[in-house]
Amino acid sequence: MTTELRRLRNYINGEFKDAADGRTIDVVNPATGEVYATSPLSGQADVDAAMDAAAAAFPAWRDTTPAERQKVLLKIADAFEERAEELIAAESENTGKPLELTRTEEIPPMVDQIRFFAGAARMLEGRSAGEYMEGLTSIVRREPVGVCAQVAPWNYPMMMAVWKFAPALAAGNTVVLKPSDTTPASTVLIAEIIGAIAPKGVFNVVCGDRTTGSLMVEHPTPAMASITGSVRAGIQVAASAAKDVKRVHLELGGKAPVVVFEDTDIAKAVEDISVAGFFNAGQDCTAATRVLVHESIHDEFVAALAKAASETKTGAPDDEDVLYGPLNNANQLAQVSGFIDRLPAHAKVEAGGQRVGDKGFFYAATVVSGLKQDDEIIQNEVFGPVITVQSFADEAQALEWANGVEYALASSVWTKDHARAMRMSKALDFGCVWINTHIPLVAEMPHGGFKKSGYGKDLSAYGFDDYTRIKHVMTSLDG
Repeated sequence: MTTELRRLRNYINGEFKDAADGRTIDVVNPATGEVYATSPLSGQADVDAAMDAAAAAFPAWRDTTPAERQKVLLKIADAFEERAEELIAAESENTGKPLELTRTEEIPPMVDQIRFFAGAARMLEGRSAGEYMEGLTSIVRREPVGVCAQVAPWNYPMMMAVWKFAPALAAGNTVVLKPSDTTPASTVLIAEIIGAIAPKGVFNVVCGDRTTGSLMVEHPTPAMASITGSVRAGIQVAASAAKDVKRVHLELGGKAPVVVFEDTDIAKAVEDISVAGFFNAGQDCTAATRVLVHESIHDEFVAALAKAASETKTGAPDDEDVLYGPLNNANQLAQVSGFIDRLPAHAKVEAGGQRVGDKGFFYAATVVSGLKQDDEIIQNEVFGPVITVQSFADEAQALEWANGVEYALASSVWTKDHARAMRMSKALDFGCVWINTHIPLVAEMPHGGFKKSGYGKDLSAYGFDDYTRIKHVMTSLDG
């Protein structure tokens, strides 16, 4: 007996549609390793149709009042709450994430973030009006940029979709959003939810692979391309967008340093850091996966962290006693395994270091010590449940090593010395610095990095501003 696969479809101009040429991609549940659905492998005709729909809808959506856009977004937030269990189920099939953690850790912030941007819609204003030249008055208008081509990643498909569409729609833009080819299910459900509330063409979803994403970015219609993904993908998007001088918003990889000084409460730090490193199987660009510990407490810290890792469980989505689920796909499992297989002789696996089970893509919580600054696993993003530990001698060395990578998204400092925390937060070259905590995010504060972690901000008023353009209007007082 065979189970019929679910058929996911694009959402274009208010209608669900297959790819124009009928091509599909198999979608695999990473907790089982089995195909459970198909989604469109969209091509040029599909991208053209979505862009045409978004462009046609833009003038009317742009001209709605902020209050009207706010009302739509608030209704979307309410609908997310009402259909939370459907979203949780779709996301779990997408990713294999634990159902209960998805319910408590993703739905509430997503709803809150939509409501935050609903409020931000009412703050779309210029900075000043005045006479800066005799006989002339200047005003500043802040306007939507137009159609936005958006590409979301597979690690947080639902939440990253919210981070994309909420500020864009709040500012008066229209959207064509592409989910990852491995995680389209929850995004298609989001399209159904938004489609029942927003005018047709305002929000469109096109499923597909990397080629589909490239077609979106290269399309002449969008005024802006926004991507959350790998550095490689970000570079390709920036290069493609440059041909049309499109605005680009990039949230890329990370290699967050976690700097632990000798005065830290070791037990509390280990508890918090292990959760921040292993949550979502470490598939988070801000994950606490690169720990630097003062040499005087190194051995004690490593022993405690290894114990915490050995007690950290991964497993099926319906198991309430697990911290994280599987890696997202077979390629990601191979990547994480490869980092461990290629460890240099001076490295030591303190805990984990192996696949868990033979069904799905589960990997054990892993701790690796004895590493040097130029080791591959220190310099490159693993994107798995692997925490590395280095021993530093003093503040200067800790800072040098912390900043000594190509990424610059997030970091944390663990110390009871306020002055030292302030010095480090100033000198750390990262878009976010947490002190005595790691990974909390709030809608009101910006999220985004420097260097190869990209540019532009998600969340906050800064993220909202990224989806607007500034126009100067000057008028003569002489009539």
